[in-house]
Amino acid sequence: MRCWRKSALFAVAVAAITFCIGAPVALAQAPDYANVGHNASPNDIKSWNLIISPSGKELPPGSGTAKDGAQIFAAKCAMCHGPAAEGTQRAPRLTGGQGTLNTLQPVRTIGSYWPFATTVWDYINRAMPRGNEGTLKPDEIYSLTAFILFRNGIVQETDVIDAKTLPKVKMPNRDGFLPPRLEDIADLQKRGCAAGHCP
Repeated sequence: MRCWRKSALFAVAVAAITFCIGAPVALAQAPDYANVGHNASPNDIKSWNLIISPSGKELPPGSGTAKDGAQIFAAKCAMCHGPAAEGTQRAPRLTGGQGTLNTLQPVRTIGSYWPFATTVWDYINRAMPRGNEGTLKPDEIYSLTAFILFRNGIVQETDVIDAKTLPKVKMPNRDGFLPPRLEDIADLQKRGCAAGHCP
């Protein structure tokens, strides 16, 4: 009789353990998503790969001047950034601020703070105009970039900005940032190296 009870208890214990382990595994099985979505195509991946580096090697063909950019800015940007890019309650100022970064009230704008001109193109391409991001054509972006750089006194109104000239534009605060490659800093202390480990 005792043998039967031990066998029954053992069988119940095994069944309980199997249920406790098996039920969650069965419940965790994902539903079939065979008809949802698709594999990313090369065009999908290309549209997500939007980052423009300081060297500008990823910039597309196209060109523009500040004169062309003024018209585009008035039509698509001034409603948020103000007619002279001075900023409003809706969007920050894009001009001015040179010489204020070392003061108690620094004014960080494209012209006073940003280290690379290619970043201006990249940001406009990815994020502007607000609510219609990604709708501007490369020529429009080059023109807007030229306009903003012109309004900050960095380029001339008639300078043609394109994939070759934009990376060559030296921003006023370029030397206020580390180089794009830390290896370009020869002084290991300035690089942040400590105990033989360098970033």
